[in-house]
Amino acid sequence: MPEGVIQQTDAHQPVMLQEAMEWLAVQPEGIYVDATFGRGGHAQAVLERLGPHGRLLALDKDPQAVAAAQRKFATERRFEVVRGSFAMLKAYVEQRGWRGKVSGVLLDLGVSSPQLEDTERGFSFLRDGPLDMRMDPDSGVSAAAWLAKAKENEIADVLYHYGEERYARRIARAIVHARNQAPVTRTLQLAEIVSRAHPRWERGQHPATRSFQALRIFINQELSELGSGLTQCLDVLAPCGRLAVISFHSLEDRIVKRFIRDHARAQPPALKSLGKARRPARAEVIANPRARSAVLRGAERLRQPRTDQCRGRQDAGSDP
Repeated sequence: MPEGVIQQTDAHQPVMLQEAMEWLAVQPEGIYVDATFGRGGHAQAVLERLGPHGRLLALDKDPQAVAAAQRKFATERRFEVVRGSFAMLKAYVEQRGWRGKVSGVLLDLGVSSPQLEDTERGFSFLRDGPLDMRMDPDSGVSAAAWLAKAKENEIADVLYHYGEERYARRIARAIVHARNQAPVTRTLQLAEIVSRAHPRWERGQHPATRSFQALRIFINQELSELGSGLTQCLDVLAPCGRLAVISFHSLEDRIVKRFIRDHARAQPPALKSLGKARRPARAEVIANPRARSAVLRGAERLRQPRTDQCRGRQDAGSDP
């Protein structure tokens, strides 16, 4: 889910649900992986389309998401949840003897609504809480711990490369100056430092949006994990298996776009694009403002040697 939308909603709403299900083209007896469970909106839709012998494996680094999955699907025998990163996708699939047998993988990237709304997680610049930002609070270092020790040029590089923040050096200088006065440990404290240092920002967007995005991506190593997870999809997907990825900012989308393009152009090609990137309908954006920056891309795993069509597969979602 994206950051930076000032309007907030209380209920979790899965983004581009119908479009993602169309491109996954769920087969009743298939094996699927929801690699970013969140609060299970997409997982629920997959299960509704599965038959009695279908299987769904859910992954999430967040212990709260895993607990939610265990509660929500406690009696669902077709469902299993694992606490872990999709950067370990291949290992989880191989443990179950599913390598090359997975019918579809879904990735819904970024921070989830519950994570944003939980002040103790430290993702939001609109509510005060500890400056943590870890999706897995039991591993790695918090944003506060990193900012306390990082050099000014390191902070600037993170803000620029992961947040595409034009005023990265100016903001980094302000953060270092502020931490010399007092430790920067709270979300609203950091948001205020960034706001004071920021000379101008996009209309309708909080001045700390890009800085918080950058720190979150860096702390969680999101882009490197995305690249690793996408590559592993080639090993786990069955011929004609589907990949659907929902991203929320240009850095993620660029990685997904290049991955599909490069493997579609390879010799022999490994993937076939399902069509042009799709974006949420206007009605969805009005109902759920956090969907506004979503981009869905999809691909199909090709047989080797290449065939242009996967015979016998219902496919209501592919673009010509």
